[in-house]
Amino acid sequence: MVKLTIIGRIRDGMPMSQGLRYANEDYNNIPYYKQQAEFILKEISRGSLAPNPKMTIRLDHQHSFNCLVACGVCFITLCDSSYPRTLAFHYLEDLRHELEKFQSDQLMDKITRPYSFFKFDSVIINIRKQYVDTRTQANLKKLNANRGQEMSISIETMSAVIENRKQLDYMERVVMAAPQIVSPIWGSRRLELNNDTEYKSKLTIHLVQQIIALKWTPIGISISVVVVLLLWASLIMADYVVLCS
Repeated sequence: MVKLTIIGRIRDGMPMSQGLRYANEDYNNIPYYKQQAEFILKEISRGSLAPNPKMTIRLDHQHSFNCLVACGVCFITLCDSSYPRTLAFHYLEDLRHELEKFQSDQLMDKITRPYSFFKFDSVIINIRKQYVDTRTQANLKKLNANRGQEMSISIETMSAVIENRKQLDYMERVVMAAPQIVSPIWGSRRLELNNDTEYKSKLTIHLVQQIIALKWTPIGISISVVVVLLLWASLIMADYVVLCS
C-alpha cells in the first residue's frame, strides 16, 4: 500500500508537495516517515546519495521508500515492503507525467516555501487511488508487462544512507578544522614582532652604512688630493735633480 508521497526540488532539496496523510495503523508514525523522506531528498540534493533514476531504500522490515529522480525533481513514496515495486514506480511515473503539465508555467521555480505547491496535492490523491488495490485489471496488466525491470532499480538501506552522511559530516569537520591549526602560528603576535624586529635591524644597518659612507667620503677625498700632490712634487724634484747634474 502507498502510505506517503513527497515531491521535492533537487537543486535546493525543498519539498514542494505531499499526499494526504492516510489514516491507518501507521498514522502515528507518519511524522517520522515524513522526516526520513525529507532526509533522503536532502541527501539527493547534496549529491551524497547517488542520483540513480530509480532507487529503493529499505527503511525496516515492513516499509521501503521508492524514489524516482527525473527533470530536477525527486518523487518519493513510502510503501509496505510487500507492495510490488513495479507498481510503486508506475505510480511515481504517473505523477511525473502529471507534473510535466505544470512545468511549462514554471510554477516549481516560483515556490519559496515547503509544501506550498497545493495544486498538486489533489493530483497525488487522485492517482494514488488507482494503485491502492494491486489486483485490479489495470495493475495486473502493468505487473505482467514489466516483469524483469526491477533489475535496473538500485537498492539501499536507510542505515547505510545515514552512516554515509555521518562520515561525510566528519570529513567536512576535519577539512574545516585543518586551516585553524596552521593559521594561528602564521598570524601570531610573536611572529609579527619577530618580523618587525628583523626589518628594523636591517634598516638600522643600512642607515649606519650610509652614515659611515657620508662621514668618510671627505676624508677619502682629502687623502687622495694629498697623495696626488706628493706624487707631483716628487716628479718635479726628480726633474730638478737631473737638470742640476
